[in-house]
Amino acid sequence: MTPGERLRELRDKLGFTLKDVENASLRLAADRENMRYWVAQSRLSNIESKAVLPGIYKLEALAIIYRRSICELLEWYGIERQTISTVVPVRKTHLIENARVETCELPVRLDPLFDDKKTSYIRRMIQEWGVRPMAALHTLQNTEYTYGYVGTEDYTLYPMILPGSFVQVDPKMTSIETGPWVSDFERPVYFLETHDSYICGWCALISSREIQVQPHALSGLPARNFRYPDEIEVVGRVVGIAMKLKSGVREPERETAAIPAQS
Repeated sequence: MTPGERLRELRDKLGFTLKDVENASLRLAADRENMRYWVAQSRLSNIESKAVLPGIYKLEALAIIYRRSICELLEWYGIERQTISTVVPVRKTHLIENARVETCELPVRLDPLFDDKKTSYIRRMIQEWGVRPMAALHTLQNTEYTYGYVGTEDYTLYPMILPGSFVQVDPKMTSIETGPWVSDFERPVYFLETHDSYICGWCALISSREIQVQPHALSGLPARNFRYPDEIEVVGRVVGIAMKLKSGVREPERETAAIPAQS
């Protein structure tokens, strides 16, 4: 069965006519102020019977009208969602939106000295990672948080937070705290968005209109100042971190001063 035939079968099961779908798509286009969501009767007929390939907006409109995931409709056209995320490693820090994967790597063995009765730094207690079904994580689901990934080239808080780490972000906590802190581990870490990138780092308020993103002293990176909120936005405060202890990251290059030759 072709994708168009499957769309026709789905429409028939829902009891929609071509006109019903067109009217629904017009309402969707008006709500989103984008006429590319409009699916004309003649266009839908060609998609169903003449193997015409729908554009991404029209396919999303059909997914919404038919109450199906757009990922499912994409699979009908041969786009496998399981292979999308493994094509190329992501180098830049970014937010993770609606991650849909069947399995993931989780800590499956902790250090034998780990005692859940005592306070400990759990990231350093992970000895082994393994693949587990995502279904096992349903009990941990919490829609109050969003999640970020620290890119493989982001050394802002190295070596405290390694590149390739996943972070849990509380978007309700956007106020910059000023300290003082007893140690680096007490200092709040923030997930921030600029015009062209995301940053995971420490923050200092230079003024009510300026934020300084401060790296770890061992990272070898300079601090960066941004006009707030014109150039940078606080997504939230990092409240959880998951990372591999042996991630194969390289140490960041540091600028070294030339040593004069001795006579």
